[in-house]
Amino acid sequence: MRQRRWLELLKDYTLDIKYHPGKANIIADALSRKPTGMVASLVTVDPYMLKELEGLQIKMIFPGEQVHLAALQITSSIVDTIKEGQRGDPELVKIIKKVEEGSIQDFAIKNGVLRFRNCLYVPNDSGLKKELLKESHDFTLTTHPGSTKMYHDLKPYYWWSGMKKDITEYVARCLTCQRVKIEHQKPGGLLQPLSIPVWKWDHITMDFVMGMP
Repeated sequence: MRQRRWLELLKDYTLDIKYHPGKANIIADALSRKPTGMVASLVTVDPYMLKELEGLQIKMIFPGEQVHLAALQITSSIVDTIKEGQRGDPELVKIIKKVEEGSIQDFAIKNGVLRFRNCLYVPNDSGLKKELLKESHDFTLTTHPGSTKMYHDLKPYYWWSGMKKDITEYVARCLTCQRVKIEHQKPGGLLQPLSIPVWKWDHITMDFVMGMP
């Protein structure tokens, strides 16, 4: 289905798709790239881009009519939010003390953050979990993955109790997925009508209608 959606997008363009094997694609070597193609030396005068950069709170220097970006580094604030949430969770505070004492396994502390089997331990905060699930599902680059793929994408990096259940419920409540994605199930078949009674009063039914608006 994903390939079909890409095909519907690309069929409106006149193009030729050519495949280059990895051994022949020597231009993509990082050491052979010119420094002018990096974000650190980006030069632009586009007012729309300037407005977007101001919204990201990126400091800009105006030597003339052009704008030079000295450096651009994008980091996620989720790790800091998880670190603050771990300090406020009493259960995780107990686990951190046990890790420091060396009386518990599968847990470790790296860079001040509690990890479970090398995964970030997300505290029991519904708002934080919802934000993490939203970024992993509703983001433009993730393209609304299914519950199984979304679980495998998050599993190497994050962990909390009932993680798979929360992911399944979040995907099931996504309105975009309900409108766009189809059901990969076998059709229910043709309608099976009820048999027509042979004699009157042979089959009697009654409906109770209550609470009409």
